[in-house]
Amino acid sequence: MRGLQLPLSQTQRIRLQRALEKLQSLSCKANSDASVTVADTIPVNYEDAFLKGHGTTDLNGDLVATVCGVVERINKLVYVRALRARYKPEVGDIVVGRVVEVSQKRWRLEINFSLDAILMLSSMNMPDGIQRRHTALDELNMRGIFEENDVVCAEVRNFQHDGSLQLQARSQKYGKLEKGQLLIVDPYLVKKSKQHFHHLAQFGIDLILGRNGFIWVGEHVEARDSMVVDQANSSEQSMVPEEKNQTHTPLEMRQNICRIANAVRVLSTLGFSSDADLILGTVELSSTVKIDIHDMLGSEFHVLVAEREAERRSLMGKRKR
Repeated sequence: MRGLQLPLSQTQRIRLQRALEKLQSLSCKANSDASVTVADTIPVNYEDAFLKGHGTTDLNGDLVATVCGVVERINKLVYVRALRARYKPEVGDIVVGRVVEVSQKRWRLEINFSLDAILMLSSMNMPDGIQRRHTALDELNMRGIFEENDVVCAEVRNFQHDGSLQLQARSQKYGKLEKGQLLIVDPYLVKKSKQHFHHLAQFGIDLILGRNGFIWVGEHVEARDSMVVDQANSSEQSMVPEEKNQTHTPLEMRQNICRIANAVRVLSTLGFSSDADLILGTVELSSTVKIDIHDMLGSEFHVLVAEREAERRSLMGKRKR
């Protein structure tokens, strides 16, 4: 059972094992050759030429896998993409990272990659929102935009010759993230999709699924970061009492953030993909069975989520037939 470190009773263990076995059987029927373990044979057309890629080898005339993962095919290249591995970025990926260093004209971010990512001062909008040439004053005020330990959302721009990653944040949806929780899951649990920014209107929550396995759950804001706000105006408004009220997060909002964050944690523990629909379904399940926020991380709710997911996939399989 994936080595789950949960204090399960005998009944819960049997229920969870049945649910996971059902999920495994459904997955095998849907993708017979998609997932492989070590020494599994990978079906290929030997009449056509093919190239052996990473995670494959030739054994007694058969192409077998040397790592556990998913079989990927690009033209004639066949390789196995390992599941439990560090994030492998691609240009255009939406990522969430944490600032670890502020240096000359750049910020360094930790994004679960082998090297720190670089966000150049020239690769983002300025605080006044005007497109202009960057000056020495802008460089001096860099800590007014991002400083160490700030959580930032950005997009992968390109790769440098030394293998380092360069980011860009030239949009209002990118920038500093505040009033929320940063969750870290295995990168393979976050699938690439057309939409990684989700506004959960019923909860007033912004959900950002970073391709690097960093997931942000926070209070919804119209502007994604403070870059679109004039610093001069914000300093003048700091004397207004309404500014103090804006810094306070209501109790109900904090409870919504914690409930959604715990749903992500439960899905990650069970090894389920972290997509918006599945996260919302888990949150709705916790409300339906009236489980408190702190009890969502308990063994019983993990079993309920696994049973519900097995039933959902079973129904989806019957509809396709």
